[in-house]
Amino acid sequence: MQKFATSTAMLTGTAVLAGCSGSGVDNAAPTAEVDQQRPNIIYIMSDDHAIRALSAYGSDLADLAPTPNIDRIAQNGALFTNSFVTNSLCGPSRAAMFTGKFGHKNGFNFNGQTFDGSQDTWINSLHDAGYNTAAIGKWHINILPDGFKLDHWELLNDQGEYYNPDWITKDGVTMEHGYTTDMITEKTLTWLEEGRDESKPFALIMHHKAPHRNWMPAPRHTRTFENVEFPVPDTYFDNYDGRKAAAAQEMNIYRDAQEGHDLKMTTGVGETEWRQDIWPHLLARLTDEQRQEWDEAYQARNDYMNANEANWSDEEMALWKYQRYMQDYLATIIAVDESVGAVLDYLDENDLTENTILVYTSDQGFYTGEHGWFDKRFMYEESFRTPLLIQYPAKIAAGTVVEEMVQNIDYAPTFLEYAGVELYGDVDGASMVEVIAGESEQWRDALYYHFYEFPAIHQVGRHYGIRDGRYKLMHFYFRTDDWEFYDLEKDPKEMNNAIDDPAYAAEIERLKARLKDLETQYDVPPMEEWRRMNLREHRTPKPKLPELFPQSYGEQGEILNTKS
Repeated sequence: MQKFATSTAMLTGTAVLAGCSGSGVDNAAPTAEVDQQRPNIIYIMSDDHAIRALSAYGSDLADLAPTPNIDRIAQNGALFTNSFVTNSLCGPSRAAMFTGKFGHKNGFNFNGQTFDGSQDTWINSLHDAGYNTAAIGKWHINILPDGFKLDHWELLNDQGEYYNPDWITKDGVTMEHGYTTDMITEKTLTWLEEGRDESKPFALIMHHKAPHRNWMPAPRHTRTFENVEFPVPDTYFDNYDGRKAAAAQEMNIYRDAQEGHDLKMTTGVGETEWRQDIWPHLLARLTDEQRQEWDEAYQARNDYMNANEANWSDEEMALWKYQRYMQDYLATIIAVDESVGAVLDYLDENDLTENTILVYTSDQGFYTGEHGWFDKRFMYEESFRTPLLIQYPAKIAAGTVVEEMVQNIDYAPTFLEYAGVELYGDVDGASMVEVIAGESEQWRDALYYHFYEFPAIHQVGRHYGIRDGRYKLMHFYFRTDDWEFYDLEKDPKEMNNAIDDPAYAAEIERLKARLKDLETQYDVPPMEEWRRMNLREHRTPKPKLPELFPQSYGEQGEILNTKS
C-alpha cells in the first residue's frame, strides 16, 4: 500500500457538535454470502476540476498536463461526455449529489445555508441496508454529519486548507501538519486497510479540496509547470457583447484574481511577501520549513515578473497571470491524480476491483481562462458540465462512452440500484444503470439548471435555464431581466447571444415551453419567490475555529502554540 507521509502536530479541542446520531430504523443486515455479491462504492469527488484539465477528455491540455490515473477509470469503465450539475456551486452541488434532488427541494441553494441532515440520502440508505459507511475529506455543507449514518468520518473544516489543515472528527478538532490531498489519501487507505468491517460491503465518500482556489500545489509539484506555456483560450479577451451578466461578473483572471492570495505575486524583487492577500491565515499556516521551500520554488519566477512588470503592456500582464494561474491550478491536480492511482492500486492489490464501483467526478466544472475567467457559477458549458467517470468491471464494459445527458441528481438512484437497495421517494434524478449499459430506450431530452447566489462574491446574477441536445436558453432575473439563447452546434463557445435572432424564434419559443414543463415536473416554486429572496436572511451563521478555540490563534489568524 502506497504511503503518503503526513507528520502531525496536534491542536485538539472539544468537538464542534455532538457526533453523528443517525436516524430511522436500520434494515436487517443481509447474510455474508449476499454481502459478497453486493458492490462496494468509492465516490471520489474533487472540487472545481474542469473537464479541460482531465486528459481522458482529450483537450488541448491532455499532453501538457496528463491525468493518467484518473484516465484509468475511463479505460476500465465508462466516461460520460455530457455530465452536468443542477447548480454550479460547491455546497448546492453536494446537496444535490447526496439527495438526488434539486436545491429547491433539498433546501440548499447557495453556500452559507445549512444542509438538512434529517432528509434521505443514498449513503444513509446503504447504511440501513447493511453497508459499512465512511466519509473522508471535504464536506462543506455547513454541518457536521449529524443525521448521516457514517460509521467513520474525518472531515476538513469548512473549505479546508492546502497545508496543515484542521481535521474534525467526533472526538474534536486536530491540526495536522502535511499536504491536504496526501492526507486525504492516507486516511482513506488507512480506513480501507484497517478501519472497515470486512464482513460488509462498504460505501466510502472521498472528497478532495483540490483544485479549489487558492491553488497551492504540493511541495513536490510547485515547480512542475514552471517552464510550461499553456495554450490560451481564444475567448480569453472576451468583450461580452450581448451578454450583460457576463460583463458584470467579477471573476476575471487578469482583473479580479487576487495578486497575492490567488497568483502568489510578491511585492518586489527579492521579496517573499505576497501582494494583496484576502486570507493571510492560509499562508501563515505553513511551518518555517514549508515556507522556505515555498519561497524558493517561486522566487525566480516572481523576481522575473517584478523586474519586468513596468515594461509590460496590460495584455502581456494578463497573459502572464493566465500562465501563473494555470501552472498552479494544474499542479494541484497532479496530487489528486496520484491519489486516485493509489486507491486504484489498493483495489487491484486486494482483489476488490471487480466488485467495486469507483466514481471520479467534480462538484462542478470550472473556467480555465475561457471568457477570461476562473471560478464557475454560470450555466455556460465550462462550469455547467462536470467530469464523470465510473468503473465497475462486474457490470460496466471497459471503454464505455456515455453520450446521454446526465446530472448529479442521478447519482443517488444509480448507486442504490446497483446495490439492490430501494430508492426513497421524491427524487428528481433517475438511475443511469440502463443508460450505462446502453439499454435505455428513453432518457431525458433536456436539463434544468438554477443558480441563486447573488449578490455575492464574483457577482454572477441569479439565473435559471434549460439545455437540450443542441440549444440552451437562460433567464437572468434578479436586478435584471435578460434572456440568452445559444446554438451549441454552431456556437459551442457561447459567444453569440441569439435571443433576438428571428431565425431562432421558433426554437426559443419551443424551449420556453419545455422549460415550463420542467418547472412543473420538478415542482419549482414561482419565480417571484426567488426574486424576493434575501441571501442574508437565508444564510446560517457557522462557527469558525478561531472563534471556538481562540487560544490557538493570534489576532491576525496566525497559529500559536503548535509543535512541529
